[in-house]
Amino acid sequence: MADAPRVVIVDDQALVRTGFRMILAADGIDVVAEAADGDAAVAAVRRTRPDVVLMDIRMPGTDGLEATRRILADETATRPRIVVLTTYDLDQYVYAALAAGASGFLLKDVTPEHLTAAVRLVRSGDALLAPAITRRLVERFAASGTGTGPRTVAPHRELATLTPRELEVLEALARGHTNAELAARFRLSEATVKTHVARILQKLRLRDRAQAVIAAYETGLVTPGSAGDGTD
Repeated sequence: MADAPRVVIVDDQALVRTGFRMILAADGIDVVAEAADGDAAVAAVRRTRPDVVLMDIRMPGTDGLEATRRILADETATRPRIVVLTTYDLDQYVYAALAAGASGFLLKDVTPEHLTAAVRLVRSGDALLAPAITRRLVERFAASGTGTGPRTVAPHRELATLTPRELEVLEALARGHTNAELAARFRLSEATVKTHVARILQKLRLRDRAQAVIAAYETGLVTPGSAGDGTD
């Protein structure tokens, strides 16, 4: 059996941390540390080397956005997957955290089943949110420049290294298509689509699909307002 995911929970509310710890522990997930602010989160991650960090964004002192940047900038060890915790859907801070390298976000009223499934999903290397949701998030904040803090995704000089097919797949991915929809669109098998996506991530040095969607917008491959409804 695979090792249990190792998780650090970061939230300034003790009740939230306790609730999440109980839910995760009940499903066999190992909570290796808790932190109430960004500085403590960075220290806890360096000390425990978790697989996943559940990161609150709005905290006193060093917030979750800065903590996310610092954790993912550390090249001395394997960097964890970071899942942003937020009270509000499509928060501008969530966009900034995704641009900084977070692998997805969860609302704080998430169900226990969704929480544990999310931890296992991102630990396996996948992104936590659907491309269409990421697209809405990027369209709302990327063009207006209302994301908080510097952008860390662009520039992508490596965009020129993508094949014409890979560029088509990246553009369609940014428009909100799933792997199954990409396969139907390009008349490929889903396995071939996954290979294309993996190569795109490798060439652009991205962590997951969420980062790929942001990269497509921030490099100008797709522009806000041009993506339509994802059904073209």
